[in-house]
Amino acid sequence: MSPEPDPRSDIDGDVYVSPRHLAGSLGIGDPALAPLLALGWDLKHDDLGNVYVNSPDRKIRLGFLPEGEDDGLWRINAYKDPFGPPTWGACFNDSCPTEFVTAFTTALAEAYENGPDAYLAAPDPSSTDRDPFLAVVPLLQRGWQIDHPRWGVFAIHTADGLAGLEFTTGRLDPEAELTTRDARWQMWAGTSIDRPAWYATASTDTPVALLKAVTECISDPAPLPRWRQDTHSYVEGMAQLTPILPPSPPAPTPLDVQRAVSRRPATLPAVSVPRWSTTSSPALPGPRR
Repeated sequence: MSPEPDPRSDIDGDVYVSPRHLAGSLGIGDPALAPLLALGWDLKHDDLGNVYVNSPDRKIRLGFLPEGEDDGLWRINAYKDPFGPPTWGACFNDSCPTEFVTAFTTALAEAYENGPDAYLAAPDPSSTDRDPFLAVVPLLQRGWQIDHPRWGVFAIHTADGLAGLEFTTGRLDPEAELTTRDARWQMWAGTSIDRPAWYATASTDTPVALLKAVTECISDPAPLPRWRQDTHSYVEGMAQLTPILPPSPPAPTPLDVQRAVSRRPATLPAVSVPRWSTTSSPALPGPRR
């Protein structure tokens, strides 16, 4: 059997960006919308180009808002009561790598399939599968470092300090969590959390499984493909850009060689060819009739 093709060989881009948290947004929403639309969720859009997606029970709403009032490109809210305030909310700004949003919506689609007990499952330190600590385990396993930058805030960041996650303790304003960066969880990349290259936030009751899906994606060591002209200026000085080369043809297997040999034409029988030389004696004349 021929070896499996490289799964990255058919995706757009002319450079790989590493580390991936410096890749920036793809600029399109289709990859992150796909997991929800595959479940038959309702999609609508306004005259400005903003897109709105609703679950069939109207308890989860997603907005892809390129013409929104701020830089919150993606806003996702979940509701116990469709007419009540959001139970939890997450936001990804317009520079956040689209793959991180896709990781969130993929986990959200799976949680929705499992019912309200999954997609409305608030973090619970006493639970084995809802402990908030589970969300940061992928980061710690991949070398991110714990920090305590200020009172009431715990942080985990990469060794180079160009990406981090902050968890704020204590009581927070529920409305501010949904509309500002003053949320329970904040992920970011760049040289400063005050002016990040991109950021993402999640409110207090965001399910741990959704958060963990994002931290696993952010900390994945594999690079992300991007078109060079679309990379942000901050990438040029801090990220490694590697040209994407076309995939090499796979090496032939023993079975491939055997098949090639079997398709060759049969070898012609050997024919005796007389050899002549300038030193050979001329042939004697035969008898006269």
